[in-house]
Amino acid sequence: MANPFVRARYLLSAHTHRQLPPDGGFEVAFAGRSNAGKSSALNALCQQNALARVSKTPGRTQQLVFFDVTPPVPPEAEPLPTRFLVDLPGYGYAKVPQDLQAHWQAFIDQYFRTREALKGLVVVMDIRHPLRDYDRQMLGYAVERGLPAHALLTKADKFGRGQQSQALMGVKRDLFSAFGDTVSAQTFSGESKQGVDELRAVVAGWLDLPA
Repeated sequence: MANPFVRARYLLSAHTHRQLPPDGGFEVAFAGRSNAGKSSALNALCQQNALARVSKTPGRTQQLVFFDVTPPVPPEAEPLPTRFLVDLPGYGYAKVPQDLQAHWQAFIDQYFRTREALKGLVVVMDIRHPLRDYDRQMLGYAVERGLPAHALLTKADKFGRGQQSQALMGVKRDLFSAFGDTVSAQTFSGESKQGVDELRAVVAGWLDLPA
C-alpha cells in the first residue's frame, strides 16, 4: 500500500484561533518538548526530508502548523473531507516572554477543547526522558476530550533493544496507571526509521486513510 502521507504539503501557520482552517474533516496533532524529535518524526512519516521545517519563520514558536494530506480526487468527483497533520509548537520555551507563554497556553487550550476535527494526538518524547509534566498535560487534554493518544518514544537508536523494551514497558505501565487504556505507546527512531510503519498505521487510522 502506498504511503498516504507522501503527498503532505505545508498549508498554513495559525497564531490565533481565527487563523485556523475551517473546522471540518480530520486532524491529528503532534506535540512534544523542544528537541524531542517531532520534526524528524513528521518527516519520516511523510518520507520528506524537510517538511516540518518549511514554515520555520521568526515567531513560529507559538504557531500551529497545518500540513494537508487530503487524498486527491478526479476533477468531476466530490471533494473529500480535509485531512491535516498539525504540528504544535515545541514546549519548554523558557526564553519566550510570559505574555507569549500565556497566549500560547490559552490558544492550545481552546484548540483542544473545541476543535471538532481533531481525531487524535501524538505526543513525541525522548525515550531517555519520557513523560515529563508537559507530556502528561498534553495527554490529559486528549483524554479529557475522549480522543485517542499515542506516546512516541523517539531516539530509540540511542538504546539497545533490551533498554528500549524496558523503557517502553515502564512508560506503558505509567500511562495505564494515569489514563487507563486510552493512550498507546511505541518506540521510534527518525534516524534508523524504526517504528515508522507502526506510527503510520496509527495516524492513518485516525485520519481514515489507507495505510
